[in-house]
Amino acid sequence: MALLTMDQRGEGPDVVWLHGFTQTRATAEPFLSILAGNHRIMTPDLPGHGGSASIAASLDETASLVQAQRPLASTALGGYSFGGRVALHVALAHPETVQRLVLVSTSMGIADEEERELRRQQDAALASRIRAIGAAAFLEEWRSLPLFATTPRTSWGDRSTDSEGLARSLETAGVGTQAYLGPQLSALTMPVLVVYGSLDDKYAAAASAMADLLPNASVVAMAGAGHAVHLEQPERVAATVSEFLLSA
Repeated sequence: MALLTMDQRGEGPDVVWLHGFTQTRATAEPFLSILAGNHRIMTPDLPGHGGSASIAASLDETASLVQAQRPLASTALGGYSFGGRVALHVALAHPETVQRLVLVSTSMGIADEEERELRRQQDAALASRIRAIGAAAFLEEWRSLPLFATTPRTSWGDRSTDSEGLARSLETAGVGTQAYLGPQLSALTMPVLVVYGSLDDKYAAAASAMADLLPNASVVAMAGAGHAVHLEQPERVAATVSEFLLSA
């Protein structure tokens, strides 16, 4: 089995944090540094990204790779966007090993099959564009999307620059490839924290929908933030996440 490139920092209860699409284990440094003040934070590069760029894996396969490198004891698990979708897959496959779950700007997938197929086609077209124009040009286009309109350029941090890895990530683990997880969420009985930015209308709706299906969920909206809420407001998000992780 391939091993994901992974870093760890800090001391305290274990937390595995999963980055978003185009990001790496070194992205969101201010957010992760604050969490590391009272936790041991493990951050892998997910397939197609950073030091794991050469690895191609579906969401289920990615979840297995993450699970294989988590500590044996029950640990907290969290992720942002793509990383949150992976975290959901890990928790559903191995619920007994996830003590607490944190989902930031995360979707449980697309319920409508036709819409999901359209998204798969869009992801495939985007993968072709990445290969055609290269990672540097694509990353400029990516952070210019309306989804990131409120994310300052200075807060982006480390980005994954392997064109083929990013393209394969979309093709193998994009939203269009993901089965709709709604019917399965009732099985997740551990405490779950769902975080979103108040300006991120699409994911605000997704957060509300997930919270309705999760038996033990708390939902927090970060006022004035968009999709990349942990990059825009690292102190507030880290404080919220840390309080949740340390609560009884």
